[in-house]
Amino acid sequence: MNVLWEGDVVVAGGGSAGCAAAVAAARAGASCLLVESAGFLGGTGAAVLDTFYGFYAPGPVSRQVVGGVGWEVCERLFEAGAAFERPNTYGAGTGVTYEPEELKLVWDELVPDALLHARVCDFVPGTGVVVETVAGRFLVKARVVIDATGDAEVAWRAGATLERPGMRLQPMTATFRLGGVDLSATSTAELHALMADADLPRREGSVHRTVNDGIVHTNLTRVTGLDPTDPVELAEAERVGRRQVRDYVAFLRAKVPGYGSAVLLSTSVRIGVRESRRLVGRYVLTSDDVLAGRDFPDTIARCGAPIEDHDSGAATRWEYVHDFGTYGIPYRCLLPVEVGGLIVAGRCLSATHDAHASARSMGQCMAMGQAAGTAAALAVQAGVEPAAVDVELLRTRLREEGALL
Repeated sequence: MNVLWEGDVVVAGGGSAGCAAAVAAARAGASCLLVESAGFLGGTGAAVLDTFYGFYAPGPVSRQVVGGVGWEVCERLFEAGAAFERPNTYGAGTGVTYEPEELKLVWDELVPDALLHARVCDFVPGTGVVVETVAGRFLVKARVVIDATGDAEVAWRAGATLERPGMRLQPMTATFRLGGVDLSATSTAELHALMADADLPRREGSVHRTVNDGIVHTNLTRVTGLDPTDPVELAEAERVGRRQVRDYVAFLRAKVPGYGSAVLLSTSVRIGVRESRRLVGRYVLTSDDVLAGRDFPDTIARCGAPIEDHDSGAATRWEYVHDFGTYGIPYRCLLPVEVGGLIVAGRCLSATHDAHASARSMGQCMAMGQAAGTAAALAVQAGVEPAAVDVELLRTRLREEGALL
């Protein structure tokens, strides 16, 4: 098989975690290639959503818990006039609402080397990965592979132990944007009161202002009972999501003041997946860890987000960290037990269903990605497996690059 690229680190997946990993690896001195199946970087952040959560912990005082590469992205968006901080009436802490089209450009500027329209389709132990492109399959050689696919695609192909669909799964969501909306006409509480009496799969959710006047972004639909790692069921989820969008748009226009002249501008590029395969790694983060606000000697990211479980009927279950505190995400949650040369980052980290419902926010995904990229570079430079990286050195390097631990 022909070799397309050869270097130190390859990152599979160009979402929040993967982009941050590629930036961090390159800044730490490693040659790095990011492989992304879409034609743009940003993943769910660019294709589905418009707000980063996880940078701040909820509570009476706004407390920042993620810095580093992720916060640099926010600063660039602020400087471009393409983002603002939005106090979250939903309880997850202050969010950073941004323009997705600008986010694509920011990641283009930050990520040094990205192969778009390509997908990792095999893991080759000790060698790297195989990628599928418009010109066929190629070998990409790297000493460390970072799986930031969200669905743990590389870890699955490599034979790592995973929690698989068939377990409890959070539902999927198709988001949409409306133009011509007067948000001042209806409060969130009034919207939810109207939704409570409607025949809708979810009777609460978010409709919020964007960078552009009169345009709102929604997180309302709820697609349940389908497996995002089954190709047939994933296709059906996309269709169900679009039908729900139609129903929610009709409801908003007919029943909610301020939406009578609303125009549907777009639906999400793909359906938003909250949860699919999860690694069973060297440590499994639990709900007890989250709610007790536990820290760890190998903490590489912090989180204050509540357990936000959408798998509970028409409403969402919220459970908060004790005393609105924060907890640490251990480096071991990124490390498979059985597979060498591989680090996992992002929402496929090693965590239980409940803990995952807290740690999956994009702020934490970027923090985990920065840790994974830095660790991969350190492993290459020391000639060791990722699991043998000096954790104190890793934490020191992360702090030097602005990470909050």
